Amino acid sequence: MIQSKFKTIFLASGATLIAISMIILPEETFSASVRGLKIWWETVFPSLFPFFVISELLIGFGVVTFIGVILEPLMRPLFRVPGVGGFAWAMGMASGNPAGAKITARLRQEKQISKIEAERLVSFTNYSSPLFIFVAVSVGFFHDKSLGLLFALAHYLGNILVGLIMRFYGYNHKEKMEAKKRKFPVWEAIRALHKTRLEDKRPIGKLLGDAVISSIHTLLMIGGFIILFSVINRLLYHLHITALLASVIEHFFAIFQFPKDLSIPFISGIFEITIGSDLISRVQESSLLQEVILTSFILGFGGFSIQAQVASILAQTDIRFKPFFIARIMHGFFAAIITSFLWKPVYENLRDTDSSETVLPVFLQHTHSYLEKLYQWGIHLGPIITILALMIYIFVYQKRIRS
Repeated sequence: MIQSKFKTIFLASGATLIAISMIILPEETFSASVRGLKIWWETVFPSLFPFFVISELLIGFGVVTFIGVILEPLMRPLFRVPGVGGFAWAMGMASGNPAGAKITARLRQEKQISKIEAERLVSFTNYSSPLFIFVAVSVGFFHDKSLGLLFALAHYLGNILVGLIMRFYGYNHKEKMEAKKRKFPVWEAIRALHKTRLEDKRPIGKLLGDAVISSIHTLLMIGGFIILFSVINRLLYHLHITALLASVIEHFFAIFQFPKDLSIPFISGIFEITIGSDLISRVQESSLLQEVILTSFILGFGGFSIQAQVASILAQTDIRFKPFFIARIMHGFFAAIITSFLWKPVYENLRDTDSSETVLPVFLQHTHSYLEKLYQWGIHLGPIITILALMIYIFVYQKRIRS
């Protein structure tokens, strides 16, 4: 009872403090809102919208069920989740946060996975996208594209380790006996696909409309959180709360001989990874290795902004947020440790100081060039895609209301 009252007082005081700060600092609030809106408008919406719509259609058409039966022999022994988890895993890697949580929640709503399996699955299917890692962080912030491979290896391997650990979460003898009885022939996958399609009696037009509406609802929520945490991060800095938290982190950094100048950017990254990664890359008093280790940590941790987005998505189901939060802490530490171990073999040994063109293998150079062009394309055409998608949403939504 006392703990509940303390939580209520803390939340009420925090909300009141933010409200008063917004009144006292209107210019900072407005500029932070514009920055958050720009990130959502130009990058997040156009990059996530197609993945969200396609994933909804694949679930409705039964393709995810088909993939699930095929991937069951891989996903069940490794992560103790059904084969459909492979779809969430792949889409989470390709499209970035919070696509893994969105797809996991839909699979749970469709009752294709149990509650425990969903909590295992969501713990390792949320990633920063390759576009963000290779282009925004490596090139945009650190101005060193050779860091992209290091960041990616640390980030993806770290999350796989999280999945291997979370396979023991909630495991029992009954689940073990059921797993032994499963068989996974190809024809069974085809029958499952056909059965799922027949059970979903929605016509294609209705299915497509539902996919668009559901995707934009989620993206509007994500946009709200991005703007909100952009404002909170800026206000906490001007209220010197960030500096206060940083003073505590400084003592921990001193143990590992990290300069105290990294503490404030690190705290900013705990709230929002884009801002934190940018600020860390600008610190002059630290070594590049120290900056990369901290950036890998906050990429794995995800930041409170992304975690709030995931919490909002999971709240629509019975999936608990706590296992996901613990997994993010593990992911942050794993990514930081892997970065320190791979620094010399991946970054220093592969880097040619005379020419950056030979830093990566040929196939990775072409992939990186493609991602960079895609990123530039998104900056120019992202707002147009956002406007068109919102117009389609308004049209479909009005048509639903009238009918």
